[in-house]
Amino acid sequence: MPLLHVTQTPGQSAEAKRELLKKLTAAYVDATGAKPASVWVTIEEVSKDDWAIGGETLTERASKPA
Repeated sequence: MPLLHVTQTPGQSAEAKRELLKKLTAAYVDATGAKPASVWVTIEEVSKDDWAIGGETLTERASKPA
């Protein structure tokens, strides 16, 4: 059974996450012919303080002027 895993920062509404889960499942089914009931999708939310790029957290990056 396939497992699709999404890692993102918090902030999306429950409705937006449900829509994402449905669309990812549908896309996988469309691409592979798998049965929808066999497709597992998870969303992991990681705070911006716990996610870094180049040693700098997303919180730090967001606080810098553009």
